[in-house]
Amino acid sequence: MMRGLFKQKLFCLLALPWVVSFVLTSCDQPVEHTAGAISDRDSVPMMVSYGVNTLISDSGVIKYRIVTERWEVNQNKKPSRWYFDKGLFLEQFDEKFHVEAYIQCDTAYYYDQQRLWELRSRVRILTKDGLRFSSEQLFWDEIRQELYSYTFSRLVTPERTLQGTYFRSDERMSKYYVSNSKGSFDREDVGGSGQSTTDSARKSQDSLLMKQRGQMLPYRNN
Repeated sequence: MMRGLFKQKLFCLLALPWVVSFVLTSCDQPVEHTAGAISDRDSVPMMVSYGVNTLISDSGVIKYRIVTERWEVNQNKKPSRWYFDKGLFLEQFDEKFHVEAYIQCDTAYYYDQQRLWELRSRVRILTKDGLRFSSEQLFWDEIRQELYSYTFSRLVTPERTLQGTYFRSDERMSKYYVSNSKGSFDREDVGGSGQSTTDSARKSQDSLLMKQRGQMLPYRNN
């Protein structure tokens, strides 16, 4: 009996250094702690506003009024942009703060560094002169003060209707071009009388075919 107890104590004494050594070694090994991946900073907007109704000015002159349900500003994307994914309504003003046109669409991007608007889906314009424009996509270049589209567009004035796959106009839509087009005209337009110098599309609109370029988003000529 005594010999058995003695053997057990001797075994414990001999095994103790190995146990201590194993514990110390285990404590010295670093443990790696992992966490969930952080979302890409490029996707984080610097501002999101809801229920917006505000005036936008340029060089001290009010250019237009923005009305939208959601306005996102993202300076981290390349190029930086404003994003309107819940629809956009614009009132465009002249230098004397008179309404030039009403513009609306389902989705819009504004590339602030390029001063370029891209309007998408159910784009509609109504000018003070009664001109109506509709398309599924439209670009508005504020630097060049022009509008253009590479998709099917329809233009309706009190005198005529034009439609085609390429559209370009000045910012006030007083001079415009439609190519690959078809349309209806007044008899006086065909006969040559009563022509307006502000309507560039009235006479032989298909003779104004312009070299079409591949679409780039966004796009601007140098």
